Amino acid sequence: MRRFLAACAACLAMWGGQDAALAQSPGPLRIEITDGVIEPLPFAVPPFIARNDAAAGLAVDLTRVVAADLANTGLFREIPQDAHVARITSFDAPVGYADWKAIGAQALITGSVLVEPDGRLVVQFRLFDVFADAPLGEGLQFVGTAEGWRRMAHKVADAAYSRITGEDPYFDSRVVFVAETGPKDARLKRLAVMDYDGANVRYLTSSDALVLAPRFSPDGQRIIYTGYESGFPRVTVLNVADLARRTIGTDLENMSFAPRFSPDGMRVVYSAEVAGNTDLYALDLSTGGTTRLTSAPSIETAPSFSPDGTRIVFESDRSGAPQLYVMSASGGDGQRISFGEGRYGTPVWSPKGDYIAFTKQNAGRFHIGVMRADGAEERLLTGAFLDEGPTWAPNGRVVMFTRETPGAAGAPALYSVDITGRNLQRAPTPAAASDPNWGPLLP
Repeated sequence: MRRFLAACAACLAMWGGQDAALAQSPGPLRIEITDGVIEPLPFAVPPFIARNDAAAGLAVDLTRVVAADLANTGLFREIPQDAHVARITSFDAPVGYADWKAIGAQALITGSVLVEPDGRLVVQFRLFDVFADAPLGEGLQFVGTAEGWRRMAHKVADAAYSRITGEDPYFDSRVVFVAETGPKDARLKRLAVMDYDGANVRYLTSSDALVLAPRFSPDGQRIIYTGYESGFPRVTVLNVADLARRTIGTDLENMSFAPRFSPDGMRVVYSAEVAGNTDLYALDLSTGGTTRLTSAPSIETAPSFSPDGTRIVFESDRSGAPQLYVMSASGGDGQRISFGEGRYGTPVWSPKGDYIAFTKQNAGRFHIGVMRADGAEERLLTGAFLDEGPTWAPNGRVVMFTRETPGAAGAPALYSVDITGRNLQRAPTPAAASDPNWGPLLP
């Protein structure tokens, strides 16, 4: 068990940096991790057991998605099935731990799949600590539909991930983004939503009007964005289920943009240009009342609430170049938190509340970075020709963003990276994509 816990502690350190520098197991063992560079934890996922003929294909698909979810984090390494020396033929049979130790597995995931006559999908899951010769937690059962089998796979992977790392899950979630088609000088853009891993893409708007900066509501049922349906930028709310939409606010003479929901989903904070000046405003969705939050001759934009709803981080050029500021959610001047070289923008507060992610431009390159809410511990995670617009995974340990390469053929794409700057990878999309926003865990 100690060897397994040591690997888990190393995983936590890789993800949490200083937040997870210490990991403690029951008893006298205390493991201090000072170096986050580790070998991924090896795990085995033998084919899930199909409990009837209708489940045969789904069992194979579920197994592959569970393994891919874990391996894509960079924290885990799957031992290929052709290297297994044992076979799981019954979900309830005892595990031969020696067989899995022989191939170096530290974690073992087993499962079974059943399709009921009414179409319900029943997935069972167990996780084992191979070196302790014991289960790691109780078995779980998930019930859904055959059409929603990918969600069942994500739920299994989420359970395994959380038990091993101690972190909150994030696989069973969606991303809304701007799907782009056509030549660079005549790009058509529409809203789309997909599973976090690029599956199940669904288009939410047509390409008739420009759309920018989509953001999920805290419950994932609505999306707010800047739309040009009227030929003028307006903040628009779209219902994900039936695609009904409405423009918020009544002032049709002024531009409004960069909207974002409050953590309770009851308010929207956004930028509006009034009489030639751009400030931040808050709108109460129940009453329609609007409150002006800033009053300065500079441009204030890209607001984002803290998870507790008490503060707002935003971008302002009041110092002569775009920098980051934090103010009370009720408004005010705010306090500057970015002091490094270059220009800062598009800040977004982590769901955990521990970091703020941002875009930084300096010396001809763009970076995605993170810092504490007071500006301390600034750390750049990426550097490229154009990286911008970070968004957080629901557990606050992975950041997704837009990357664009130089040249006429360059098209924007979505990438993700963990908060240590490791495990950079491209997120699959059908075509060019930009402006991602990671939604909450699905219910």
